[in-house]
Amino acid sequence: MLSDEQIKAIIMLKLHKRGNWGSSHTAFENLKKGWKDADLGKQGLKRVEKLAEELIRQGLIISKPTYYGLQVSLNPRQHETIISFMKKFIQV
Repeated sequence: MLSDEQIKAIIMLKLHKRGNWGSSHTAFENLKKGWKDADLGKQGLKRVEKLAEELIRQGLIISKPTYYGLQVSLNPRQHETIISFMKKFIQV
């Protein structure tokens, strides 16, 4: 099972690989795709959602509410912090 920090790093890596920095965003629901049950434990995808919301509160992910759902992207002002966090917890 992955730690909370590893899950946060993977969430940010997903956005980074897609190029979702600043004005380039994706649906919040996309963050919950592609996870293995063994990696998340009992809480499953609710854990991913909770940790993604925590990243929004920390200012590492920017949220953009739209009429078609919540959109998210990485905060370009936190670029160095995000990259170092990802490198610390996963092989980037």
